[in-house]
Formats: sequence, structure tokens, C-alpha cells
Amino acid sequence: MHRMHVGRILEFLIIGVILGTIEDLTAVYLVTGKFGLQILWLVLLAAVPFAIISELIVDHFKPFHTKHHRAKEREHERTGIPPKK
Repeated sequence: MHRMHVGRILEFLIIGVILGTIEDLTAVYLVTGKFGLQILWLVLLAAVPFAIISELIVDHFKPFHTKHHRAKEREHERTGIPPKK
């Protein structure tokens, strides 16, 4: 992975964790009227996985992409001709 690509992933991940935490803390406080370290810990536990999942979606993670599909995409990028289905 390129250095710039890793930096972009980390940037989105950190922003996702921060914004997710703020959003969840706001919701918990508005519903319960409570705030504490225990609540912060639970909110962070919830925010991190969702930030990771959203980062994978934003980064167009394709776990089932085969060699054939990648070759077709490279050919399309090289020639500009869309692949046949």
C-alpha cells in the first residue's frame, strides 16, 4: 500500500472515530442526562468498529474481487473501452 493511501485511510478512520464518539455521546446524554468515563468507554467501543466498517466502504473494499475482474479493470483503464459483461 502506498504511504499516501495509508495516510488517507488513517485520516478517515480517526475522523470517523471522533465524529462517531461525539454523535453517540450526544445521543446518550440527551436520552439519559448522564456522562462519565464508563459511558465514554462504551461509546468508544461502539464507535471504533463502525468507523472501520465505514472506512472500508468509503475506500471501496472489494473482498471478492478476483484476478479476472482486476485484469478487466486494468484493461479498461489502459484502453478506455468498457469491459463486456
